[in-house]
Amino acid sequence: MHSLVVPTTRKTELVDITEIVQDAVRADGFDDGILALFCPHTTAGITLNENWDPDVQTDVLLTVDERIAPPDPRHRHGEGNSPAHVKTSLFGSSQVVLVEGGKLLLGQWQGIYLAEFDGPRRRKVWLKFIGG
Repeated sequence: MHSLVVPTTRKTELVDITEIVQDAVRADGFDDGILALFCPHTTAGITLNENWDPDVQTDVLLTVDERIAPPDPRHRHGEGNSPAHVKTSLFGSSQVVLVEGGKLLLGQWQGIYLAEFDGPRRRKVWLKFIGG
């Protein structure tokens, strides 16, 4: 298993971690199988999304922040980060990516993102290789 540390710089952001994940696959010598990615945080998650046009990430975050889980004075959680918990539940804490010939099998426009909802922080992402 590999453990990555991903620093975030803003309250809410999508950090493209595709290359560092690919580097970990290469460093481990993992050739073919399944790569499970897991983010062990309750206010950050993992998602796959378009990595060609940065406007997509901006639009995703605007929709989530303003429409799906905006701050609300009725939230009761004492830390004030209830929207971050909701967003993480919606995005999810894990993804599975196929690996073939030592390369991540992603769609032409896909990338792997750490979804930060309560930053800035230093987040962990765990990688588990299943196969050979």
